[in-house]
Amino acid sequence: MTYCVGLKIDRGLVFMSDTRTNAGIDSISTFRKMTVWKKDGERVIVLLSAGNLATTQSVVSLLDERSKAHADRAPSILETPSMFQTARLVGDTVKEVISNSAPVGQRADAFGASFILGGQMKGSEPRLFMIYPEGNFIEASDDTPFFQIGETKYGKPILVRAYDPQMTFAETAKLLMVSFDSTLKSNLSVGLPLDMLFLARDTYRIELQRRIGGDDPYYRQISEGWSDALRNAFKSLPDFPG
Repeated sequence: MTYCVGLKIDRGLVFMSDTRTNAGIDSISTFRKMTVWKKDGERVIVLLSAGNLATTQSVVSLLDERSKAHADRAPSILETPSMFQTARLVGDTVKEVISNSAPVGQRADAFGASFILGGQMKGSEPRLFMIYPEGNFIEASDDTPFFQIGETKYGKPILVRAYDPQMTFAETAKLLMVSFDSTLKSNLSVGLPLDMLFLARDTYRIELQRRIGGDDPYYRQISEGWSDALRNAFKSLPDFPG
């Protein structure tokens, strides 16, 4: 399991993903689930992945290989004319990988994977999409300003209650860390370290990209502070009038 979030604010796009791919009793492994393609000053594209690890690796590897191939060999994620066309390219690649992975007579959903795709190209707005295993996708809007994939239920309440499109990057980082901390404490299949990336609007470059481990002082402060705040909030509520 995994947990990834892509969130759209007025200042740009914010992404965060965990790195755990296995959480057995005596075997814990990690793998980066955030991939970035960029041409500074022209485009930045970010892809978050969840689901079957072989499928997600194959999708990312194909997209990356084709970005380095000659134009006559395959479409390149670095040459798509819009973020919409980029989402179509990723969706088509997902369908291609899954259809080639499932043996005849075996259910293709065993190889399923979902993705969050976001970025901005020069001359257009920042855009954010969620891509399903079937290859179709939806786009973020004012009514749906963020997407989650993987283990979503534990971290969603704080996003729904506290999200504000006018948040700064610093406030958004705090919001996402609370969301991830809630998920980490509830499900061992989601784990540190976390990858975080800020894409500032109309800069066509990465504002900040950082890996956050368990020894990160700010993450520890947020984790401990949120636990204390919840306990204090609970105690401040009136008792049941029995």
